[in-house]
Amino acid sequence: MDAETAGRGGDEHEQLRDSFLIADIFGAGELRGVFTALDRLVVGGAMPLAPLQLPNHPKTGRAFFLERRELGAINVGGPGTVQVDGKSFRCRGWGACMCRWARARWSSRARMRKSRRSSISELPGPRGYPAAVMKKEDATAATLGSQANANRRTIHKYIHAGGIASCQLVMGFTELAEGSVWNSFPPHTHDRRAEIYFYFDLGESALLHLMGRPRRPAPLHAQPGGGAFASVVHPLRLRYGKLPLHLGMAGENQTFDDMDGVGPTDLR
Repeated sequence: MDAETAGRGGDEHEQLRDSFLIADIFGAGELRGVFTALDRLVVGGAMPLAPLQLPNHPKTGRAFFLERRELGAINVGGPGTVQVDGKSFRCRGWGACMCRWARARWSSRARMRKSRRSSISELPGPRGYPAAVMKKEDATAATLGSQANANRRTIHKYIHAGGIASCQLVMGFTELAEGSVWNSFPPHTHDRRAEIYFYFDLGESALLHLMGRPRRPAPLHAQPGGGAFASVVHPLRLRYGKLPLHLGMAGENQTFDDMDGVGPTDLR
C-alpha cells in the first residue's frame, strides 16, 4: 500500500484528479489500498484469485493492520469468503462484511470467469466489535428522489447505527432507478463527515462530480470505459451519471441523512 500523493503539479484539473481520484482500485490477485488524510481513512479493493492476506503497514504503527482499526468490505463480484481470526464469513451479491481488531484474508470462487471483488473502507476504531456479515436483502433500504427530477434512487444501508455496529465507519450502496442520473440531487454538504465513493462496472458511462464549496464548485470527471475507481469527495456532493456506487463515511456521527442542503441556484 502506498500513501496517496496530492497536488503533483500540472493544471488545476490535474491537481484535482491527483488529490481526489483513486484509479486502478483493483488488480487481479491483489489487495490494493490508499491511505488518505481524511479521518485516517484507507480505501482499497481486493480481487483474489487465491487467498489474500491483509498485510500490515508501517503507517498503522501496530503489530498488525487491524490491531486498532475497523474495516468494512462490500462485495461487487462473484461469491467469496472473508476469514477473520479463523472464522469464515460468506459474502455474495453486494453483501457487506465488517471486522475489527482482527487478522483477515480474502478468498473467492470463480463464477462466469469473474473473480470476487470487494471495495474496502477502513479507519481507526477505539473499541472492538464482533465481526459480522449482511446480505443486501437484509440491509436497511431508503428510497429518495423522483423520476421527474431524474434522481430516484435507493440507498441500502449496511454499516450504520441501525445495522452492523461500528465505532465510526458507515457504509452503504446506492442503486439508481431506470432513467435517473443524479445520485445526489439536490446538492448538499456534510462537513462533519468525510466520504469516499466507489464506482464500478462503468462500461462506456461517464461520471461528473461537482465538489468543493457551493459558490466555487470544481468539476471532477471520470473517463468512460473504465472498470472501477474511488473518489474522495469533500465537502460538496453533486454527482451525475447512471452508475452503481458504494459509499464509506467517517466523522462526527453515523447518521446517513445528516447533511446541509444547498439550493441548485446557489451554485456558482
